[in-house]
This record gives sequence, structure tokens and C-alpha cells, in this order.
Amino acid sequence: MLGYLRRLVTTGAAYQFGDILAKALALLTLPLYTHHLSPDAYGAAESLLTAVILSSILVRVGVGEAFIRFYFDDEDVQRRDRIARTATATVAWTTTLAALAALAFAGPLSKLILGFRDALLFDCAVLGLWAFTNLEMAYGQLRVDERARTYIYASAANVLLTIAFTVTLVVFAGQGARGLLLGNFGASTVVVLALWWVLRRRVSLRVRRADLSAMLIFGLPTVPADASVYALQVADRFYLFRSYSHAAAGLYAVAIKLATVVFVAVRGFQYAWPPLAYSIEDDEEAGRLYSIVTTYYALATGVVVCAVTLLGRWLVSLLAAHRYFDAHRALPWLALGWALYGLYLVFVAISGRARVTTRNLPAAAVGLIVNIVLLVLLVPSSGAGLGIAGAGVALCGAYAAMLAVMYVLTRGLFQVGFQWLRLAKLVVILAGVAVSGELLLPDHGLLGLLARTAWLALVPLGLLGTRFFAENERRQVRRLIADGRRRVAAFRASHGEVEAYAEDPLRDL
Repeated sequence: MLGYLRRLVTTGAAYQFGDILAKALALLTLPLYTHHLSPDAYGAAESLLTAVILSSILVRVGVGEAFIRFYFDDEDVQRRDRIARTATATVAWTTTLAALAALAFAGPLSKLILGFRDALLFDCAVLGLWAFTNLEMAYGQLRVDERARTYIYASAANVLLTIAFTVTLVVFAGQGARGLLLGNFGASTVVVLALWWVLRRRVSLRVRRADLSAMLIFGLPTVPADASVYALQVADRFYLFRSYSHAAAGLYAVAIKLATVVFVAVRGFQYAWPPLAYSIEDDEEAGRLYSIVTTYYALATGVVVCAVTLLGRWLVSLLAAHRYFDAHRALPWLALGWALYGLYLVFVAISGRARVTTRNLPAAAVGLIVNIVLLVLLVPSSGAGLGIAGAGVALCGAYAAMLAVMYVLTRGLFQVGFQWLRLAKLVVILAGVAVSGELLLPDHGLLGLLARTAWLALVPLGLLGTRFFAENERRQVRRLIADGRRRVAAFRASHGEVEAYAEDPLRDL
């Protein structure tokens, strides 16, 4: 079991590298962008970015998800290459045709999504639809083979090119929201073409009908569910932009950027989890792994959410212009929402393992409905209510409802003995520390920062005091620490011998 966890962490870390680099640089450049873009312009760019990702789910027609599942049916190399070529060709054709259609109606579509007409800004988003979707398919090929090094190189190149293009267009060329979109998607276009060359043995424009038919049977039922889940994630942004205020949407977009500390962990889990979850043949062993992964995922992301809740104000002040300070109101809720989304992925793997993907849609639909209802109640269009904090609360409520429905629908498909007592302890400790710190401690100044940082020490104390960690887990941790110390000692010893030999190369003569 420890070997599986190491594999999950190792591959997840590799897939997180690009996101960590991207989000770190995005946070560092956030003061620059927020200085050159008004909240209205920033909100417009983010609205189109989310529209691109939602459209990408539709034009993939479930082929990307089916490719990852079918890839592990057996180890036949020729079959794997064949379905990879069919999946790549299908996505290339659907994205190209969709992009051409969107370009033809750029003006009316920009009016529909943004509330104002800007065909050129929409054209930048259309490029993003093509580049983002094909890049995700190429990344999928790297992930199934666990080609972590190539993945790191590609994602790093994408990040660095994005920064270079975006800074040039936004700061020096003064292109505003257009520069933000074109910088992002221009870089992705370069990287996807480079990856097609690297993967040329598995890239084709020829679709094999039999393979496509099988993948569509599996993948098409996932499209409404995936689209509903993503619509759930972005409904708050569109509602704020169209019904509340453009400025509020800009503040909310900054809060989303700052919630990246949780998003990065979730994205790494999202990429590393399905290949591992599907590769384990024994159902009993898989059930145990699903259970322990759920517990430790909740622990890792929960600690980060607790820290974001207590320190969010200072994070916003550090990384955004002062006019964006109110973004901190939504930050804890968005961080919690991303953490809940990662738990949903566990149940997606359960339904995918059983090949009963039609059960994802009812849960996603319930989540979307709950989100819309809570948005209307908590963030009314009149400008009253909880504002952007209400949008974050609505997102969390929607995820909670979706998880409950998903659990009910999948528990008969595959037996997983979730560690409910440990999860309950974790929720009580983390929620207690976060809520008490928010109510009792100062919320500004150096004293507040130091007090809240020290307050976080209550989390490990609570975990140890309630004996959250099992004895075998403590033994494994001690064994890992001892092994790490031995490796360090061995490295130092060998390094010392090399240095001694360098000082006196004749000492052995």
C-alpha cells in the first residue's frame, strides 16, 4: 500500500510541477496585471477563460477520458498506439471545426457571453479553445505512460512562454484583456505543436471508426456530467459578471487565483489519480487504497484550507493591488470548494472502474441546481446579500450536495471502507482551529499575522492528541525518517571521501 501512495505522490508531484510553476509565477505577476487591468477588464478575461474550458469539455466528446480508461485494458503496445492516434485525431478534428464555427460568429457570441460586443477579444478565446483542448489530449498521452520528465519540460515551457507573451502584450503593448488571453493561448499553441512532434508515432489525423465507437460509448455519458461539474465551478463567475457587477467578478477572479495553493494540489491529484486507480487489478486492494487516499487527501488539503482561512487577508495584500483587497472575503470558501472537488474525483474513479459512468450526471446536475439556487439567495442581483463571499458559500454547498449524491449512487458499484471516524476527527479539528482563529484573533497588522500563524500549531497538536494517526502509520513514518537520515549520512560520507580525495589524490598510494 505504501508503494502505491509513493507512486501517487511521485507522479502527482511531477504533474503538479507545471501548475506550481505556473501558479507561482502567476501570483508573482498578479500585482503587475492588476495594476494594468481594471477589475472590469480582468473579469471579462476570466469569463472567457472559463468559457474556453467549459467548451473544451464539450468538444472532447469524452474521448480523452475514454482513452485513459481503455489504455489500461491490457499491455498490447500496438493497441495502445492505435487508440492514442484515434483519440488525438478525433480531438484535433472536433476542435478545428468548432473553432472555425466560433470565428464565424465571434461578434454575436461575444455579446452573448460578455454582455458587450468585442469580436477580437472573442477570437483570442477561440484560439484558446483549440490550443487548450489539444494540449490536454497531448498531456494525457504523457500521463498514461508516466513520462514525468517530458511532462515537466512541456509544462515548464508553456509557463515560461505564457509569462513572456503575456507581459509583452499586457504591459508593453497595452493590449489589456486581449493580451492576457492571447499570451496564455499563444504559448499553449506553440507547446501543443511541439508535443505533436515528440509524440508523432501516436499522432494522426485518421480516425479508426471501431476504436472511436467504443470510446464514445464510454466517454459520451461523461460529457454532460463533466460539463455540469465545470458549469457548477464557473456559474458563480458568470453570475457575478452578468447579474451583480463586473468589478465583483474581477475581485472574485483574483480570489480564485489566490486559492491556487489548493488548486495545485487538486490538479496534481486529478492527473495522477485515475491512472493509478485503474491500474490496480485486485478489487479488495483497490478498495483499501481508495479509502486511505481519501483520508490523506482530506488531511493535506484541509490543512491548506485552514491556513488560507486564517491568513487570506495578508495573502491578498501581498499579491494584489489595494483595490482588490476585498477579494479575501471569498478566498476561504474557494479554497474549501477546490478541496471538495478533489474528493469528488475519488467517486468518479469508482464509477469509471465499474464502467458505469452514467451515474456521474445526476450528482453533477444536483450540484449545479444547488449552486444556482444558493447564488440567487446569497448573491441577489440587487447588490445585497453576501456578495462574493456568498458566491463562494454557494460553491461549497453545491459540492457538498454533489458528494452526497455521488456517494449514494456509487456505493453499490464498488466496496470502499471509508474511514469515517478519522475523517470526522479531521473535520472537527480543522474547522475548530479555523473558526476559532477567525473569531478570536486580530485580523490586521503584524500582531494579527503572527498570532494566526502560531494558532495553526493547534492542528498537529489536535491530530496527535486525538490519536488520528494509526500505530502502523507512525511506524512507517519513523521508518521513512530513519531511511532518509541514512541516505543523508551516506551522501555526506561519500561526499566527504570525494572532497578528501580531491585534496590529496595520492593518499592511497
